[in-house]
Amino acid sequence: MPIVAQSTETTDWVSRFADEVIEESERRAPGKPVVVASGLSPSGPIHLGNLREVMTPHLVADEIRRRGHRVRHLISWDDYDRYRKVPAGIAGVDDSWAEHIGKPLTAVPAPEGSPYPNWAKHFKAAMTEALAQMGVEFDGISQTAQYTSGAYREQILHAMKHRGDIDAVLDQYRTKKAPAKKQQQKPVDEAELEAAEGSGAAAEDDGSSGSAGYFPYKPYCGGCGKDLTTVTSYDDDTTELAYTCACGFTETVRLSEFNRGKLVWKVDWPMRWAYEGVIFEPSGVDHSSPGSSFQVGGQIVGIFGGEQPIGPMYAFVGISGMAKMSSSRGGVPTPADALKIMEPQLLRWLYARRRPNQSFKIAFDQEIQRLYDEWDKLAAKVAEGSALPGDVAAYTRAVGTAAGELPPTPRPLPYRTLASVADITAGHTDQALRILSELDPEQPLGSLDEVRPRFDRAEAWINTQVPADQRTIVRDEPDAELLKSLDEASAQSLRLLLDGLAEHWSLDGLTHLVYGVPKVQAGFPADATPKELPPEIKTAQRSFFALLYHLLVGRDTGPRLPTLLLAVGQERVRELLGE
Repeated sequence: MPIVAQSTETTDWVSRFADEVIEESERRAPGKPVVVASGLSPSGPIHLGNLREVMTPHLVADEIRRRGHRVRHLISWDDYDRYRKVPAGIAGVDDSWAEHIGKPLTAVPAPEGSPYPNWAKHFKAAMTEALAQMGVEFDGISQTAQYTSGAYREQILHAMKHRGDIDAVLDQYRTKKAPAKKQQQKPVDEAELEAAEGSGAAAEDDGSSGSAGYFPYKPYCGGCGKDLTTVTSYDDDTTELAYTCACGFTETVRLSEFNRGKLVWKVDWPMRWAYEGVIFEPSGVDHSSPGSSFQVGGQIVGIFGGEQPIGPMYAFVGISGMAKMSSSRGGVPTPADALKIMEPQLLRWLYARRRPNQSFKIAFDQEIQRLYDEWDKLAAKVAEGSALPGDVAAYTRAVGTAAGELPPTPRPLPYRTLASVADITAGHTDQALRILSELDPEQPLGSLDEVRPRFDRAEAWINTQVPADQRTIVRDEPDAELLKSLDEASAQSLRLLLDGLAEHWSLDGLTHLVYGVPKVQAGFPADATPKELPPEIKTAQRSFFALLYHLLVGRDTGPRLPTLLLAVGQERVRELLGE
């Protein structure tokens, strides 16, 4: 089985795959475009775990394109798959949706209020828009269109003619006992478990086998429209096929003229590898076990005259901060959800910097601020030429594609700063501009457009992901009781801060001031480094910061103090600190 070896080295995994894919393509199909593929089932929201199914071949295809080769990235929309279940959080409490189980996804009505004509198109649309924002170029293939147009007719007839050979391959695995499961760390919650699933098309159906024999084809019923059918006879010479349905409907058709059915999944996937000439396609963890679709497909593809693609198994994508979201919405967030709170470049980077067999998490909680800090540090290292080659490659793949760079934020201020400002100003853009302009008085901001779209993403994160009890609300009036109870040392710390406000009114200046007050009180210079200070200074700083937070926002913690002070403004800071 041509699985690409996945090195543990911290070099560029994309280039290594591209090398092998180009070599394999030249062996199999010299002179033709390199074909890489993804499969997505629009059976519900296409989540961030499914995005890895697209990003892995996209990054490889883009590298091949950068090298001057022709390449096609196919995304097969498995919209002719059966509607298997009503997704949590989508159809609500209306039991009528269960009536559609067994129909093709394109024959199921769209969720209420949708502008799209059916269930599949509704969920395809959101993913298509997200991929456009991320710069992902692809050729979309509707499996409904392929099957109902008769595009696969010869392949279907071939599969039926060789059904005995297919059954023999599948039978090797039907009799095998599943290997004992290894103990492994469980995903954090049900949402992450759902994110661990691969393509929704991976229902492990291998066809029906009864008194009439084995058949790798399933018609959709002419009566109820569902796939609750059983093939009762088939004639290879005339292609006459008879079936019955659980609803009581029976029909006899000529398969050479009939387009209302499909090959079962374990046969359908390898058929498409051969039909499209796919060289590279990854598969999720749900395809990695003995007897799974990818392994079985590696043998069945030969029946169709093709070869199995090179394909790494990709690990699941977890979500940090999902417990709150999954309980309210049901399911895992989608790429569209992620793009509301982070720029496309950051989301691309999360997939580009980890090898496919490495799991990682996408942050919807406070961790997003640390991720952005890491991203900005990498950008600075790349700019100054000090980043490691593998990190440079991941960064380059994140900020753009072979077609060009994705639109950047002109002045990418720290995400945590922008989030703090958005939190404090609560939608007042004039206030946000004032505060952000004071961060660096020598280079004042002229317009919020200079910090967009990052500012908009940070604002969306504050408004949608931060619980109300963690939002920052500045006091309306001074805490007179707390101010009256202060000991001399605490009162002196406030006087030192107030005396330095005017001179240090900038982000850097206030940072120096708030960290320097406890140092000066202890008899050290304000610019003394941590190495020059005793450990108790850190304790004094924490106490001082807690006092300021209580006096300004009535809590022990809050946004970074320099940002908070700028946001509150000098006059109000002086008032709340008792001047």
